[in-house]
Amino acid sequence: MAAQSAVNSSRVVNIEDLRSLAQRRVPKAVFDYLDGGAEAELTLSENCRAFCDVLFRPRSAVAIGNCDLRTRVLGNEISFPAMLAPVGYSRLMHPGGEVAAARAAGEAGTGYILSTISGHKLEDVKAGSSGPVFYQLYLLGGREAAEGSLDRARHAGFAGLVITVDTPVAGLRERDPRNGMKELLGTSWLAKIPYLPNLLAHPGWLTSFLLDGGVPKLENVVIPGKGALELVDVGAALARATVTWEDLRWIREIWPGPIVVKGLLTGDDAKRAVDEGASAVVVSNHGGRQLDSVFPTLRALPEVVAAVNGQVEVLMDGGIRRGSDIVKALCLGARAVLVGRAYAYGLAAGGYAGVVRALQILRADVERTMRLLGCPCISGLDRSYIEVPHAWSNHGRNDAVRA
Repeated sequence: MAAQSAVNSSRVVNIEDLRSLAQRRVPKAVFDYLDGGAEAELTLSENCRAFCDVLFRPRSAVAIGNCDLRTRVLGNEISFPAMLAPVGYSRLMHPGGEVAAARAAGEAGTGYILSTISGHKLEDVKAGSSGPVFYQLYLLGGREAAEGSLDRARHAGFAGLVITVDTPVAGLRERDPRNGMKELLGTSWLAKIPYLPNLLAHPGWLTSFLLDGGVPKLENVVIPGKGALELVDVGAALARATVTWEDLRWIREIWPGPIVVKGLLTGDDAKRAVDEGASAVVVSNHGGRQLDSVFPTLRALPEVVAAVNGQVEVLMDGGIRRGSDIVKALCLGARAVLVGRAYAYGLAAGGYAGVVRALQILRADVERTMRLLGCPCISGLDRSYIEVPHAWSNHGRNDAVRA
């Protein structure tokens, strides 16, 4: 109840406030896993900073009655143009984990994407949401394990499949080894000893964690003859689970629904995804958690939008902390955005109530921004409402320069 009261406090007015609450509630290893990025975290910071380079051009003296925030993603109407991105290890942040987040998304009238690296069974997550739920696929455990997961997702009624293609290996997230994330997930209490003081400093989280059974298994990665994959094995498993274009063709044969390809930053890759049968693409750099020093996703977005030329829907994620960020992405051609850390801070801070609060904040932000822009509906947003730096128009292959 204390966590719920905290996230609903009148002092929680933006996502950064939820971040501060999360930092106080969970151990440093868990918070930094959620908050951190790869290597020098240049891309992590640029994802957020890039929104500062885009300026609004509002229409003044416009009276708006009802402001229509609805849009459609892969045939599903959502109440405002943001869905919840896949966030691994959610059950470590709060026992409610993926079930709590999916429930909050459904009640807000939007969609949720379930990570392969989840501690709750996909059937429970789908049953807990009244909105569309998508399954995000890693090939952890090989094709046979993936086939089992996809069969379960199909029977459970998942709305589509999101294939992440930017993780041939896990990025070097330097905070994690310093904080003992591997030791926390491991079975050796001896290895945990150096990190116990910080765990004990967060008694609320620790009690919930232990009552929830400790480190969960990956309930949706079932290895034939061995059972659910241990959570600690994920890093090694990712190195053997690279998704290629050939894998996409195989998945297309066994998955009858829409396929979304997530993790693209160039027009060429976006065109390839369209050619391979994708129904949508997600401009994403994995929240700055994989290859550092790549383009922030907002800056990469226009190239991808131009490359697909309306053939498929374009989504984006990365750096979104305010509703104005969402509006800027839509002005640059995104159909909708995926938010990850923005809601995960709420989950870590207060479980279901925290995710609800994060979505309330973002939705109110979007509506207020729309009214101040003088735009009555999401479908009316375009580039005329923003100004972007001239240098952004040069993003892409510099063939002319090299010539």
